[in-house]
Amino acid sequence: MANSNPARMDHHEYYEHDDDDSEDEVPRNHHIPRLSPSRKFNGTAAQVVDRYGFIGGKQFTNPEDEHRIPPEILRKRELKWLDMMENWEKWMSKRFKKVKDRCRKGIPSSIRPKAWQYLCGSKFMLDHNRGKYDHYLSLPGDPKCLDDIKKDLDRQFPQHEMFKNKDGYGQEDLFFVLKAYSIHKPEEGYCQAQAPLAALLLMHMPAEQAFWCLVSICEKYLPGYYSPGLEAVQLDGEVLYGLIRKMSPAIHKLLKTQRVEPIMYMTEWFMCVYTRSLPWGCVLRVWDIFFCEGVKVMFRVALVLFKTALGTPEKMSECPSLYETIEKLRNISPEELEEEYVVREILRLSISERDMEKEHQKQLSKRRSAKEKGKGKKKDTKKQKT
Repeated sequence: MANSNPARMDHHEYYEHDDDDSEDEVPRNHHIPRLSPSRKFNGTAAQVVDRYGFIGGKQFTNPEDEHRIPPEILRKRELKWLDMMENWEKWMSKRFKKVKDRCRKGIPSSIRPKAWQYLCGSKFMLDHNRGKYDHYLSLPGDPKCLDDIKKDLDRQFPQHEMFKNKDGYGQEDLFFVLKAYSIHKPEEGYCQAQAPLAALLLMHMPAEQAFWCLVSICEKYLPGYYSPGLEAVQLDGEVLYGLIRKMSPAIHKLLKTQRVEPIMYMTEWFMCVYTRSLPWGCVLRVWDIFFCEGVKVMFRVALVLFKTALGTPEKMSECPSLYETIEKLRNISPEELEEEYVVREILRLSISERDMEKEHQKQLSKRRSAKEKGKGKKKDTKKQKT
């Protein structure tokens, strides 16, 4: 399992809650005025851009379905975050639990770009590496990597206003960020799954800041995920499989019977950090927690997706074969993945950090044993030939 918590190693369980922020809780059943999803000017329907910049596609959020926080509560949260960032080291070292609680509530959108950079440490990386990003861009780069990057540019959120135009500033910045990373990490080069991460970051911050955030994700949060062979991803897939067995023996039995391998469903979830798998508001909430608490959040989200897709006998009965099971996992309806529901379920899961670490060590030991056996067989084969 990749670094569980790059922001700060912490052993509090998910259900802990410090309630001195109760004044900025959203009241239950709070009535929020609905916004019209379509508008007309002079009798002509105008194209609607949602609050995140999407004009269509599965990431588009209908204004009717948005989760909105009352302005007065939002303002209180913004002020608290501004205060925390003024004394960041103190908060991280002495009051990390409070930082964690506030990330779980959702970082205000006006604060999110800066907060992410503080949480993942990319702000400090940028401060200590001034000019390096521009230097990378001045280098020619690997022609094959650059060609692969160019092929992927128009596939990243083509229904977003930043990336819809081939020669637009969004695609241009995306190319620069991915090129810079391929030069920064030549042994990894470019991996297709990095493109949606970089695109999401560019929706929130300038290219140089997005680059250092991407570096932090790839090096600190998900080391080895984007290396040839995907060994780190495969290991985490086995860890997830073990956690499913603990959480829901019935779901685990279904997967085992149908020979549904982890790599079939979790590669896109984990490598793209759910950018292609969840409604957009939910993606951002997951990233808020991910930047604070690390990769363990991705396991929790995956377990919630399993519970949502296959958590009842009726839902499992709709999956007579591997094909239906994979389709069900890949196509959970957005209505079932409302952001407050997903976050609440993440926090409610009975799987602890200790369970995750124990499963990680178990799967790591299995892999090492398998490798040793493989080496032994190769030696025996060589002896027989000689």
